[in-house]
Amino acid sequence: MSWLPGSRGVVLTAYHPSGGGGAPGGRRSGQYTMNHDNSKKTPDGASFDRSGSQDSLDELSLDDYFKEIENIHETRRNNHEEREALVVKEPDEGELEEEWLKEAGLSNLFGESTGDSQESMVFLSTLTRTQKAAVEKRVETVTQTLRKKNKHHQIPDVRDIFRLQSDPKEKVCDENEPSAVRTTESRSGTQDETKGPKFSVGTNEQKTPPQDMPFSETDLNLEIPFAEQAANTKDSSVGKMCKAGGGDTLPLNFRLPKDKTGTTKIGDLAPQDMKKVCSLALIELTALYDVLGTEFKQQKAAKIKTKDSGLFGVPLSVLLEQDQKKVPGTKIPLIFQKLISQIEEATLETEGLLRIPGVATRVKTLCQELEAKFYEGTFNWENVKQHDAASLLKLFIRELPQPLLTVEYLKAFQDVQNLPTKKQQLQALNLLVILLPEANRDTLKVLLEFLQRVIDHRDKNKMTLNNVAMVMAPNLFTFHGFGSKTIEQSEFVMAAGTANVMRFMIQHQKLLWTIPKFLVNQVRKQNAESQKKEKKDKAMKKLLKKMAYDREKHEKQDKVPNDADVPQGVIRVQAPHLSKVSMAIQLTEELKASDIVARFLSQKSGNVQTLKKEEVFLYEIGGNIGERCLDDDTYMKDLYQLNPNAEWVIKPKQS
Repeated sequence: MSWLPGSRGVVLTAYHPSGGGGAPGGRRSGQYTMNHDNSKKTPDGASFDRSGSQDSLDELSLDDYFKEIENIHETRRNNHEEREALVVKEPDEGELEEEWLKEAGLSNLFGESTGDSQESMVFLSTLTRTQKAAVEKRVETVTQTLRKKNKHHQIPDVRDIFRLQSDPKEKVCDENEPSAVRTTESRSGTQDETKGPKFSVGTNEQKTPPQDMPFSETDLNLEIPFAEQAANTKDSSVGKMCKAGGGDTLPLNFRLPKDKTGTTKIGDLAPQDMKKVCSLALIELTALYDVLGTEFKQQKAAKIKTKDSGLFGVPLSVLLEQDQKKVPGTKIPLIFQKLISQIEEATLETEGLLRIPGVATRVKTLCQELEAKFYEGTFNWENVKQHDAASLLKLFIRELPQPLLTVEYLKAFQDVQNLPTKKQQLQALNLLVILLPEANRDTLKVLLEFLQRVIDHRDKNKMTLNNVAMVMAPNLFTFHGFGSKTIEQSEFVMAAGTANVMRFMIQHQKLLWTIPKFLVNQVRKQNAESQKKEKKDKAMKKLLKKMAYDREKHEKQDKVPNDADVPQGVIRVQAPHLSKVSMAIQLTEELKASDIVARFLSQKSGNVQTLKKEEVFLYEIGGNIGERCLDDDTYMKDLYQLNPNAEWVIKPKQS
């Protein structure tokens, strides 16, 4: 292992096998030569350690990683099948940026159809300074590319795109501007200063945490955009201290401070709002990498022919389509669920679980039998030994035509280890998880939850967090589709780094499935701004909408009590699935969402289906959000002040 000039971490340079015969159980043992040279420093004197690779590196048994690599190669040799490699296209100049803008929902800023740009203008008006800079940089690249190619597209001027969103005093690249940025609309007439809630993303007021809850180094601040935090840290003396190693020596017990308006998890938002969150997450992740001086490039795979039926080597989307015909609404492949349950049915206390492989020839036979009999229901699971089931689970992950972490973001997941501090690595992973397609994200979540349950039995199975991370990293990160050359050349470099990213994902999975508050607030602001622009539409449309609204309101008055009669400080909650279908609730400082649900559930009735507390949730619907499932600890008065025009409904959560 050696330090390379300009490197921010450890590079493995040699592995010396000491033979396969002497290791217990036939396992190969070996030595890793390490050369710790601390003389290499960054120009400012700060030692930029690759925190992911450095943390407790000496404790990590890299032998597990390379033994798993050997098992993978042996499995492929036994299958005697030539897999069609997934070719990663080398993008043309400007192509990556063009794809980036499309994924960010800003494709109408360029190209032949720049028609409906109103939605993009609303979107751009809610961006922070660092987010705007990220968009500006990509638009400029695409613009230059289109001009070089002499395409007759309508080519925007970057300055024109942002001129309408920014006050002349708030230039995106103004070095004198405060690092935290105000997203409040600065144009006159675009925001009513006397009505409605204010949505501030990374404002100066938010630098000081609310209440008496100071943010510590291990608190993950979700109120201020991550890129803005990085910019503040970069510019401050405190940041220099962190760069000098403060971030690398932190314990890995990050936590989320309580948010009085409720924590938003992936799956809590309506699809239209989640789509906006994903666009913002891509821009925020790019802005974070830009601020930290790290290259962020999405990969793109050439289309290849894939199987349209079966179990192994089938795209997740195809698997789910055929599974949903048998189990409507399922979000996780049935074979994936069954393999996990098969492993757990034996016991999770088996020593070496996940590390000890099944018998290769038997695994191959089981794989063939599953392909033929699984959907028929005639496969005999009693013949499947636990280690074989674990090998089949890992084989399923590896054989996906595209990696579980996707071609687009696999390299970005790998490169998380290069970010300066663990907190920034966790922030980047949080955004990357949000960006995954729903099927990949849901499957990854089930996998990580299973791995944590294995680790919970480490006293018996000897599989610690480090061991499990080492064994699973090759299955998620050394994807066959990128070709063996890449894998072999970077295998030693990747070992510690990807295992630590894997470990980070397992340990902090609950944090990774949380949507940062600043993204939700930006969505709220987009919705509010869109509603304002709609109100400024033609007079006839406004009149028709008003007539329709009045008619609908009149019809509602015949069914439920008039909300206009509800006194100030009181909300009306609807519960169509419960015996008490409507109730006026007095807001107090301490009233939580769980209190309201409990109050409704206390109303007994034999005429309505009995629902348990864990089956129903309070929802915030309308106003400046599409729909949001509230967590139990949401303080209702605080949320009401944030979204006074919302309706409140208790209902079961859709699976």
